[in-house]
Amino acid sequence: MSQQMTLNQIRQIGIEALADKLGPVGMVRFLQQFETGKGNYSVDRHEWLTVPNVETLVKQIRQKREVNSNPS
Repeated sequence: MSQQMTLNQIRQIGIEALADKLGPVGMVRFLQQFETGKGNYSVDRHEWLTVPNVETLVKQIRQKREVNSNPS
């Protein structure tokens, strides 16, 4: 039977079987094991964790104060 089904049909039946046996939360946890992700975590992490210099921090604080003191 599986030789006549499309990949989408097989995927759908598989997801339904997982949901039946594991429940929705268990199915999601199972499927998360196979996610490969994308991008370069190391490069992205360095961008997220970049510590701004003092001038940048002062500028951001002043901008935030200006926005808060002049509500539209």
